Amino acid sequence: MNQSKPSLFTCISPALLHLYDVSNSVMVIIDVFRATSTIAAALHNGAKAVIPVDSVPKAIEIGKSIDGIAAGERDGMIAEGLQHGNSPLEYTRDFIGGRVLVLTTTNGTRLLQMALDRNADTIISGSFPNLTRVCDFLLASGKSVILGCAGWKDRFNLEDTLFAGAVIDRIGEQFTIHCDSSRMAVDLYRQQKHDLIGFAPQLTHYHRLVSRFGLIKDIEFCLTMDAAPVLPVYREGKLVGE
Repeated sequence: MNQSKPSLFTCISPALLHLYDVSNSVMVIIDVFRATSTIAAALHNGAKAVIPVDSVPKAIEIGKSIDGIAAGERDGMIAEGLQHGNSPLEYTRDFIGGRVLVLTTTNGTRLLQMALDRNADTIISGSFPNLTRVCDFLLASGKSVILGCAGWKDRFNLEDTLFAGAVIDRIGEQFTIHCDSSRMAVDLYRQQKHDLIGFAPQLTHYHRLVSRFGLIKDIEFCLTMDAAPVLPVYREGKLVGE
């Protein structure tokens, strides 16, 4: 008996999220440079949870109230009032193990809040360091999927779309895809997948992070497949690792 496949869409900007029905789908928050890569790194290295928030004052307030680590960035720099930023390499097991990270970022945590506001059914976060875990979860869920790219201040970016393409390249045949942005994403990924790090200097966000702040090691981690094989799932105000 033929059963219809669940659908898969790629939302290439938070500004377009209102076009998609997230209430009956798994929403994958994608912010490759660097929020979702940092979330994966922290949880893989033993963080109890990551609490995503949409403002620096809220991060500071919650961090103090739970004795957590308040961290985050604005425009690629450690946000004023915080001591820790959005580098996945900062959250080693010795530092983050057993603690809660309260994180605010320019794009990724904002998109997660938007998904919550639209009553998303299930929210996970994805990046190249946890690609396989994301794909396995999406296949097992049996639900429709929205790959949500955080972009840069509502603008399209290539790295988040590349990750969406990587997901589609692996599991797209198990979904019904009538979505040009998904087709674009997988075509782009297949063109570049053999040397993502070599392609990185063409990305505008690469230049924000590397030319201004010298964060080449961050970029390399963020583009490394399965470097942090954990599945961050949003439950009761926190991302927890599975």
